[in-house]
Amino acid sequence: MMERVYLGLGSNLGDREANLRFGLARLALIGEVGPVSAFHETRAEVLPGAPSQPDYLNAAALLRTDMPPDSLLEKIKDIERAAGRDLAAPRWSPRPLDIDILLYGTLEMNTPDLTIPHPRMASRDFVLDPLSEIAPELIRT
Repeated sequence: MMERVYLGLGSNLGDREANLRFGLARLALIGEVGPVSAFHETRAEVLPGAPSQPDYLNAAALLRTDMPPDSLLEKIKDIERAAGRDLAAPRWSPRPLDIDILLYGTLEMNTPDLTIPHPRMASRDFVLDPLSEIAPELIRT
């Protein structure tokens, strides 16, 4: 059965727009992609005391796939690596491509590797603004 999976994408290293387009093209190899939000420029969030980072380009996309969540996460990590992301880099580091699973149908899960819905989604305008473009019914005001 095909599930509706909402993804958040971001890039703040290199050619950010090309990185997002690369990610979307690779996602299209594992499912049906669309709609996709506009690309939004956002200030990078950094941990207190951490150095500043380049601004992000963010987007949201719908992926229809029959891939189970854990397998999808593995594919997403492969896509991020192919875009040049160092998955061993410290959390909150700059990255050429970051793809987060925001929602996976109506599934709720919490494992050491994956929490759905994304636990910080509701507090991040850089996620909510693009997501509201493609799925306004999901955003509660």
